[in-house]
Amino acid sequence: MKKIIIPIGMLVTAHSAQAQLSQSENYVYSKTYLDYNKLGQPTKVSETVQYMDGLGRLKQIVNVKASPNGKDVVTHIEYDSFGRQTKDYLPVPQPGTLNGGIVPLSLANATQPDIYGQEKIYSEKTLENSPLNRILEQKQAGNDWSNKPVKFGYGAVTVPDRVRKFTTITSWDAGATKSVLEENWLYTDGQLYKNSVKDEDGNETIEFKNGQGQLILARKVINIDEYADTYYVYNEFNQLAFVIPPLASIRGDIVPNLLKQDELCYQYHYDGRNRLVEKKLPGKGWEYMVYDKQDRLVASQDTVLKGKGQWLYTKYDQFGRVAITGISTGGLRSVEQTQADLQNSNNVGRIGTVLFNRQGIDVYYDNPENTYPKSPTWVTLLSLNYYDTLPGYSFNPTISDVLGEQILTANPIDGRSTKGLPVFSLVKNIEDDNWTKNYTYYDTKGRIIGTYSINHLGGYTKTESKLDFAGVPQTVVTRHKRLNTDTERVITETFTYDHQNRLLVHKHQIDNNPEEILAQNKYNELSQLENKKVGGISIGLPLQSIDYKYNIRGWMTQINDPVNLSGKLFGYKIKYTDPIYSDIASGRYNGNIAEIDWNVSTVNNLKRYNYIYDKLNRLADAEYAEPSATNPHNKNFDERLTYDLNGNIASLKRNAIPVSGTTSTTVDNLVYQYTGNRLDKVIENALNDTGYEGGNNIIDYDLNGNMTNMKDKGIQDIVYNYLNLPNTFMITQSDPFGLGQTSNVSLTYLYSADGIKLRKNYYKQGRRGSSATTHTTDYLDGFQYNYFEGGGICLTCRTETAFEEQAYGNIGKTFPGIDLTPQWKLDFVPTAEGFYSFTENRYIYQYRDHLGNARVSFAKNSEGVLEVTDTNNYYPFGLNHIQGMFEGANLGSYYSYKYNGKELQETGMYDYGARFYMPDLGRWGVADPLAEKMTRFSPYNYAFNNPIRFIDPDGRASADWIKMIDPQTNQTTLTYDPNVQTINQALDAGYQNVYEVGATGEISDGNGNTTHTLNANGSVSDMSGSTLNGSFDIDGISVNAASGKFDLTKYLSHLGNEGGDYYSNLGGLGLGSGYNPFFRGDIDKIVDVEGYFGGMVNSLSRGRDWKDIMAYRVDITALADLAVSTFGGKSKDDTIVNVQFRVGYKYDPNLGYVTSRDTAVSMQVPKMPNTNKRYDYLGNSDIRKKVDSIDRKVK
Repeated sequence: MKKIIIPIGMLVTAHSAQAQLSQSENYVYSKTYLDYNKLGQPTKVSETVQYMDGLGRLKQIVNVKASPNGKDVVTHIEYDSFGRQTKDYLPVPQPGTLNGGIVPLSLANATQPDIYGQEKIYSEKTLENSPLNRILEQKQAGNDWSNKPVKFGYGAVTVPDRVRKFTTITSWDAGATKSVLEENWLYTDGQLYKNSVKDEDGNETIEFKNGQGQLILARKVINIDEYADTYYVYNEFNQLAFVIPPLASIRGDIVPNLLKQDELCYQYHYDGRNRLVEKKLPGKGWEYMVYDKQDRLVASQDTVLKGKGQWLYTKYDQFGRVAITGISTGGLRSVEQTQADLQNSNNVGRIGTVLFNRQGIDVYYDNPENTYPKSPTWVTLLSLNYYDTLPGYSFNPTISDVLGEQILTANPIDGRSTKGLPVFSLVKNIEDDNWTKNYTYYDTKGRIIGTYSINHLGGYTKTESKLDFAGVPQTVVTRHKRLNTDTERVITETFTYDHQNRLLVHKHQIDNNPEEILAQNKYNELSQLENKKVGGISIGLPLQSIDYKYNIRGWMTQINDPVNLSGKLFGYKIKYTDPIYSDIASGRYNGNIAEIDWNVSTVNNLKRYNYIYDKLNRLADAEYAEPSATNPHNKNFDERLTYDLNGNIASLKRNAIPVSGTTSTTVDNLVYQYTGNRLDKVIENALNDTGYEGGNNIIDYDLNGNMTNMKDKGIQDIVYNYLNLPNTFMITQSDPFGLGQTSNVSLTYLYSADGIKLRKNYYKQGRRGSSATTHTTDYLDGFQYNYFEGGGICLTCRTETAFEEQAYGNIGKTFPGIDLTPQWKLDFVPTAEGFYSFTENRYIYQYRDHLGNARVSFAKNSEGVLEVTDTNNYYPFGLNHIQGMFEGANLGSYYSYKYNGKELQETGMYDYGARFYMPDLGRWGVADPLAEKMTRFSPYNYAFNNPIRFIDPDGRASADWIKMIDPQTNQTTLTYDPNVQTINQALDAGYQNVYEVGATGEISDGNGNTTHTLNANGSVSDMSGSTLNGSFDIDGISVNAASGKFDLTKYLSHLGNEGGDYYSNLGGLGLGSGYNPFFRGDIDKIVDVEGYFGGMVNSLSRGRDWKDIMAYRVDITALADLAVSTFGGKSKDDTIVNVQFRVGYKYDPNLGYVTSRDTAVSMQVPKMPNTNKRYDYLGNSDIRKKVDSIDRKVK
């Protein structure tokens, strides 16, 4: 993707023919070419004009012809009398286009009913009257938020705040710090900064920080004098040593009580190089890390592996790329660190011959004895990664092009090759020695256009993509075989886009079957998906037409109309601020949902949930109603919860219509008992056979905090692999068909070493007089296969032992002509709108709600008539409604992908990828692998206990923030979208190059220091506590927050003006040999180890910058190119070494302005041609004489 930014002076002659720019205005015009035709002429472009006032401030941004109807989309920018931007306007589609000209009265069209109507279209900030310009209040766009501001407070700690003063006493033990927690009563007046944020619903968060900017306490206010406090404790070396979550901080004995520290606190130990080497998370054993001399993590170990005397290891090549991973034997961490320190470069190198073979695979890397760990300690290889060139394996496929597009090879073509790119990886199965082999193919622009994966059974999946100029896929072809001897299945997908690359039509074809139209998308002028037609083979005859609506904040509010379905199969309405039953649940303004209505055509009975939250935004009560019923508030499916301070569920009450009854009653009255965050026992007080299978049995855990049994459900044993994924379930339960007999079931799973589930095997021991049952499922690149030893289709395999039987039902489906011979059968493959059933030879479409839950599945039957094949209604935490004797809307299905789109297992748990989730208990059975990102919460809580708003995409974190990385430019973009919680949802919504989706996040500088926090409400906070909204750039990352506009580049442009010390412009600075104020003379050092040298670089020689930028209270980081060219008498124009590093400007709240930050730089001097000697530094060891040029540029 090319972006051309033309200097202002050239605009008149260069673009007057293409764009009618306003020549009386200052502007910057940019054009991004999206596609070309066969003649090389551009057919799609994205044009933006930024108009500035006489002071160089942005006043209008025109996105030329950017709306779906080809109209201009304009963002108005204005300033108050002090030159501050206090209002952030939403972009306004115009009634036409001026081809790039400045738009007069750009806000006039906003009042159109199909744009914003009478809504307030800007957010506004109230700033304090001081040079700091700190935000006091912020009101979001929309009339509903006019009187619902976010309020900010600034001050200092006082004794009545009762902030405990934790300290540590740190000693040295086995090469690592060992900190002992101490307490020195309370912080006194003025010892800490105190910043507070109170959201639109009055929920308050207070942060206390010390003079170094370190967070000491994050306090959530529950009531007067009642808080959920999370403390952060630093050792004498300013390293984070303890995190004390709320359930621990409330204890007066947490300092002397080492047992409670282990159960509840996060603990960290470091080595002498400031590297984290030991850590302990709540409820888990200690984890250990080993590094090499290049500070790369080369080994890690948890407590379970330690008991086996094993380590997970990683080997790197000379460029720091992961080459080999595996498991080795080893001793204590200090012993392993000593072994790693004995290796110098510790790099493996690529070779053209096979040096060794492990687990049945040849390895084309050297140095098994000169890198850590050495080969005698190896237990097993887990993965191999190859870069630059393909190794000489006999099974390598022969591929010369992808859909006619030339691919890059190791042999340069016009200077381009696969050098520097990953080309091939092998991943071993954990439970056996079979391998999955993955190849990657690139076009001549370095973009991925093809993959070829040989699965562990010998079959393959090959994908081929036809990309346009901008890298957007036009055609994707997938070829697949389970075994290499099977018949190849071919899936062809085609995509049609509008002039701004919004997806319009998505078509799908299986083999030579008729082409199916999965989706036809229509967008409103704000580029929001307005209507989607799904299904059918004719553009004009879709199976369903789905309408979407949004509020002023961009939050989805409706899928069809649940009150009047009008031929639609499903309707869904989300109410945030205006619930109908406001006496039950008041309106919510902070993003929480107050009320949801839904309806399904099979019963046409409007249903409603109202949601009540506590002060920590946790769901406290979900009240069910049927507004059109005689008794609307029947409470048939209520769910009510309480929590402890860490968010562990303390009690849960659930209503349902019991199996043997006709009237709703409390079927679950659960009380949870804990040790720390671990659930020890569930006490069931309802004494009802329906609902949770309560048996008051003790739950056991392994040393990694994994639940090892659940005897309430008959699960006698759960065995985990080294990824903490369940490998085996052993289940014993009463046999409903054998009086007095028990049923013994085993579930075993097969995973690859990267955690991908490959196979599930279900085995049920036969009762007396009957044979055993075996049912096996293969998961291969999205294609799902089934084998039933009885032959045909096992419709009952999912329900015989399902602990959530209400999720399934007998819908009377028959499959004539099915071969009853036991054999592997291809079951289905997912599509963007549901899945394709090979068993039924038809497309199954799904209505999904805002969380990705499958609500209604539908398809054409054999007579071409639309039919509903599955409906699902859920309690808030994901359990299917218990319908009892009433069919309700829960017809059931043998397809198991339901809540959040995850697969429901026979155990009643959902497989999320990283963990299994228990919807009947509302928690996980395994600690969160990313628990350190959310230290206020229990490692076992689900979706922050707010499952109506959040999901856990893979069992590790809840989501709202979308991270995208452009494969061409490596540009990272972070976008907040409250309607997106999964990668699939992001892709369905039109986002491209999606890397991950998360609820919160951080932006760090080049030193790993956090500069900004991505908040769950869509805003961004800097380290001073100020909140940023809208779109802005920071640290080379483009951020699109909830609303507003912030342009960092504009402020950076002031660098080099008065007060800018030695900078004359942003473009670069040439320095003569022997004079370089860029390096701080009192810090820089020379280090000569194998040709490396380094020092401390300072971003500004005098430590201050222009005061116009100081006032914006942001930490700024820029990239700098540092070229070394004075070695060996070389001329200054001949660069020998060029390294890119980051320099930073840190906002200091004490000083009130931006200060410079030191950055460590190290480079290796290359060897002279045809010698083994390095350039001689000109006989000079002064690092300041080695740097001739510095080019600093904002990315």
